[in-house]
Amino acid sequence: MGAALCICSRGVVTIENKRYLFVQKLGEGGFSYVDLFEGVHDGRFYAVKRILCHDREDRKEALHEVEMHRLFNHPNILPLEAHCMMEKGPKWEAWLLLPFIQRGTLWKEVEGLRDKNTFLSEEKILYILHGICMGLKAIHDQGYAHRDLKPTNVLLEEEDRPLLMDLGSMNHARIEVTGSRQAMAVQDWAAQRCTISYRAPELFNVSSNCVIDERTDIWSLGCVLYSMMFGEGPYDMIFQKGDSVALAVQNNLSIPENNRYSQELQLLLSSMMVVDHLDRPYISTIITQLEALNPVVDGQATTRI
Repeated sequence: MGAALCICSRGVVTIENKRYLFVQKLGEGGFSYVDLFEGVHDGRFYAVKRILCHDREDRKEALHEVEMHRLFNHPNILPLEAHCMMEKGPKWEAWLLLPFIQRGTLWKEVEGLRDKNTFLSEEKILYILHGICMGLKAIHDQGYAHRDLKPTNVLLEEEDRPLLMDLGSMNHARIEVTGSRQAMAVQDWAAQRCTISYRAPELFNVSSNCVIDERTDIWSLGCVLYSMMFGEGPYDMIFQKGDSVALAVQNNLSIPENNRYSQELQLLLSSMMVVDHLDRPYISTIITQLEALNPVVDGQATTRI
């Protein structure tokens, strides 16, 4: 479970025998907080994700995220530096020590450009998308799926190298559903753990006899690509208006007319946004198509265009 956390003095903590100084709060979600710490031993900055655990099941889920991180040592997946469990009365907090990426998320990049009425170049999109795909391939090759891929779960380093993060929703890629009770359980889980406007159609109304596989991530990947091309996800506005995303994703996606991007990139997007997941390509096919579009990214996920 990781070394015990020691609060040595105000604002200083020890995790796995190393001391960290609290700097400031970075953000918070429904069940977690993210704080900025500086390593006393190395002067580096770290992001500490604190996951609130109200019961044994919450602790199990937090440790699941730790275990998912431990599966990977990949240039496009955010590494876990250390972790610990902290007891707070009847509750617990899981502390995940992660590298601090100052530039922030892909969404921050997209939103900043949109506010300036400009967009990512096709070359940069291809480069970032290729890195995301390489991270996804590493996950899929291990027999898992991310299940919550979205622009806010992709960090960008200074050289535009993308890093997949927030692995808490990851589970086995292939889920065989046999019966209405199991179908409802999968559907309820997806409603809690998979962001609605990036959730694949097959997770909204799960059939009582089907196989869910890693191609849920391909749909989400298409939504991420769409957001890079057009400044927002294809279903973001539908959700914000309060309309039914579940209904909207059952129809073929309409790609806005534009002259910014090649027909080949738009066709690649369309191939990801196929309602029937059995007709969606696997990640290896997407990578092959990407590398054909721009040979510079071929095998060089960590080299900027």
